[in-house]
Amino acid sequence: MSVDQQSPPAVRDRFYVGGAWVAPDGDGALEVVEASTEQVLATIPEGSAEDARRAVAAARGAFEAWAATPVAERQRLLRAIADGLEARADEIAATVTAEVGMPLKLSRVIQAGLPVASFRMAADLLDEVALEEEAGTALVVREPVGVVAAITPWNYPLHQVACKVAPALAVGCTVVLKPSEVAPLSAFVLAEVVDAAGLPAGVFNLVTGTGPVVGEALASDPDVDMVSFTGSTRAGKRVSELAAASVKRVALELGGKSPYVILDDANLDKAVPNGVAKAFLNSGQTCSALTRMLVPRERLAEAEQIAAAAAERFAPADPTGERSGIGPLVSGVQRERVRGYIHKGVEEGARLVCGGAEPPEDLPAGFYVRPTVFSDVTPEMTIAQEEIFGPVLAILPYDDEDDAVRIANDTIYGLAAGVWSGDPARAERVARRLRAGQVEVNGGQFDLHAPFGGFKQSGNGRENGRFGLEEYLEVKALLR
Repeated sequence: MSVDQQSPPAVRDRFYVGGAWVAPDGDGALEVVEASTEQVLATIPEGSAEDARRAVAAARGAFEAWAATPVAERQRLLRAIADGLEARADEIAATVTAEVGMPLKLSRVIQAGLPVASFRMAADLLDEVALEEEAGTALVVREPVGVVAAITPWNYPLHQVACKVAPALAVGCTVVLKPSEVAPLSAFVLAEVVDAAGLPAGVFNLVTGTGPVVGEALASDPDVDMVSFTGSTRAGKRVSELAAASVKRVALELGGKSPYVILDDANLDKAVPNGVAKAFLNSGQTCSALTRMLVPRERLAEAEQIAAAAAERFAPADPTGERSGIGPLVSGVQRERVRGYIHKGVEEGARLVCGGAEPPEDLPAGFYVRPTVFSDVTPEMTIAQEEIFGPVLAILPYDDEDDAVRIANDTIYGLAAGVWSGDPARAERVARRLRAGQVEVNGGQFDLHAPFGGFKQSGNGRENGRFGLEEYLEVKALLR
């Protein structure tokens, strides 16, 4: 399925609040632009602070009954939502490909597949998480934290929604969702699926709009018990500031500048292409992308050659076409941001191995950036310190293992990392020294059951698996 760029824009003009599709407070609209054509794909309501307040009131009103709903019934409804999303998987994949630019073949697996798995997993985990336990003479019970505001990004739009909404609903929380206004359309599909599944009114609510208006209204609302936010570190700090006034719980999954340490005993023919693929997934629009490749200084030239050859396989291509390659970035703003970083890398003395800021000649429309590899990057350079969120890989040489670990840990971030060694035990030993919430060892793959979240300014709290479910629980001691 592909989106016909000649079709008139779809119009979404209602929010899902209190179990019904309701008109917004105002008449403002926001445009959603297709990444590969630069055409307007749809319009959505531009929500207000009053819209956010109404949604919170609906969630607050539904909380007590939903928290008391038997676990088995919550499990049934979560599985019904998973079934509904699975039935619309092709539509979801095509929608996210249009919005974000991920190749359709990958969107079917990642953008449509992972949300289904998240809802099923949340239901299953209710059989594994102990909601009561003895501690001395006390009975310790775990209860839902309350009303959750979920504020989500555009790069994995429905996946990031599911990482928050599924566990929150599973444990008995009610939710107000504000998806990114850049890629919001799959969230409307979720609301339709939730409605069809028969979730009680007010348990799940959807309001669209901008972060400075709807997002800030949710973060500061005293009737919101918890904010779960995924996005930039700058925006995460603002959410924390607003939430502090009512001392609500805040979970943050923020930026990253993740290192990939290739040790001197590694097979570069395996390690380097793995790192390039991890850096360029979703056109580099991945917070955990391994965008700093650390290689032994004496093997730098060899690593550069292999990386350049690997990057050629990611040449930009129409995400709905048959030719494989990276798709466009999500927007013109993002494209100019990434090109600016490429210019900055050249200005600061990094050596361009392949790619560059010039647009691909065979794709006159769309927000495309050529996959770019820099070498001779030093730790203090901008492209080694700041999150670019595009297909830009920085190769940094190091002198020995201790030097590699020092460079790897030398940023404000600590979301993800990777290590590759010919000796698995050595790889794990180095992985333990890296200050990151998740470390890939010799090409380890993403696992929904593993906790995901960051150290340092990459955030706090964890998503996915049992750890993600526990984020939405409060602990109460009954003294006897």
